[in-house]
Amino acid sequence: MGLSLAGKKVIILGDRDGIPADAIADCLQDTGADVIYKATECFV
Repeated sequence: MGLSLAGKKVIILGDRDGIPADAIADCLQDTGADVIYKATECFV
């Protein structure tokens, strides 16, 4: 019933002062998502 990310390609944009991309990628590790790009940026 929940959101299924198995087999989906995911782009992750993290925030330097918020949640970094690596932390988001770690949370998605067990979902089956295919992380194709991740970056932590500074949004000013």
